[in-house]
Amino acid sequence: MRQPTGGMHILLSPLRFVRSRFAEYYQKHPSAIQPPSAIERREFGFVLFKEKIMARHKSFKNAESLRSFLKAVVPLDVYYSSARYEKPEEKMEDKGRTGTDLIFDIDADHIPTPCRKDHDRWICSSCGAIGKGATPGKCSSCGEQKFQEETWFCEICLDSAKTETMKLIDFLMRDLGFSSEEIEVSFSGHRGYHICVESEEVQTLDQMARREIVEYILGIGLETEFHGLGERSEERSRILFGPGLDGSGWRGRIARGVYELLLSATPEELQQIGLRKKVASNLTEHRELLLESWKGKGPWGVTKDVGFESWKKIARHGAEKQSAKIDTVVTTDIHRLIRLSNTLHGKTGLRKIEVPITGIEQFDPLERAVAFKEGSATVVVSYAPQFKLGNGTYGPYQGETIELPMAAALLLLCKGRAKMVE
Repeated sequence: MRQPTGGMHILLSPLRFVRSRFAEYYQKHPSAIQPPSAIERREFGFVLFKEKIMARHKSFKNAESLRSFLKAVVPLDVYYSSARYEKPEEKMEDKGRTGTDLIFDIDADHIPTPCRKDHDRWICSSCGAIGKGATPGKCSSCGEQKFQEETWFCEICLDSAKTETMKLIDFLMRDLGFSSEEIEVSFSGHRGYHICVESEEVQTLDQMARREIVEYILGIGLETEFHGLGERSEERSRILFGPGLDGSGWRGRIARGVYELLLSATPEELQQIGLRKKVASNLTEHRELLLESWKGKGPWGVTKDVGFESWKKIARHGAEKQSAKIDTVVTTDIHRLIRLSNTLHGKTGLRKIEVPITGIEQFDPLERAVAFKEGSATVVVSYAPQFKLGNGTYGPYQGETIELPMAAALLLLCKGRAKMVE
């Protein structure tokens, strides 16, 4: 319920309250903290509430010592190394790396979503002008180029990240041959998903080998002509041919990308990828014929007005849509720290939680990752867009004092969008 602010004392910082709730979580749920494999060979790092500094080069011999540490110290964020070391507490050059898991990070920050114009905003550091959506190159009011950015996340963001995660899982299993038992998928607790492959085959891969995996998944340098798309001369005519839907590797992915494009694209969308107006109209006019052609050799050459260069543009666009939008730096870093499962995310108060591969389509992170399901708190919200969390929908708020369920209040406090009311 909304309340007036008159006569109430506003605390300058919400950190004390957030820390007390985090302490309560780690005291009540120690068994939920499941350590990584080979715990004694991992480096651990922690963002501490005090000044939000990172403390690292810590190691633990077993799960109980890790859990006791979390209860005593109560960190804001908890990380462990994707690498395994002989001496995890030493300086980096003295640790003695023996292997590194293959790690992927998919974050909504890297995915262009239409919802950003609704829930992200920027504030000019010079004149205080405020705008929504992407941050401009310079302020339209004063011309300065320094901004404070305020990002958010919603169901659309998280669904986009989930879609990219499912594409990545398909790459790992279908193209690279990993089994579901070797792949661990987790919601990060904020805007995306983490994927970890612990197979012995990946442990000794160097940065260059990991970069090759990244480039394959992103389709970097992909030439569609080398993946089944081409033309040949035959009796004074040119015959177009291309990959089939059941092709392996990028051949099949290109074909499936083309199919999805032809299935729903409007003439305007086809023109946006570089096709002439006449070609775009031809493709949409003969949509049913083109889709039916996949039962045979595919749509290549089915319509006379769509030539080889047009199909190359279509195929490249289809390939781009089939790639998975991963953070390239995370995967190639053989010393990367990654958030520990079932610990709390310092920017949201939500849990990083494992997601079953077979159930990822139905997984709702805004419900399943909620750690605090009891209690409430009264906060003063500076600004927040409308958001969903658990079973409720909240906001939008601006300069309001309101009592909220604990999880929603913590989200706003962790995001720096609210202060506590004493």
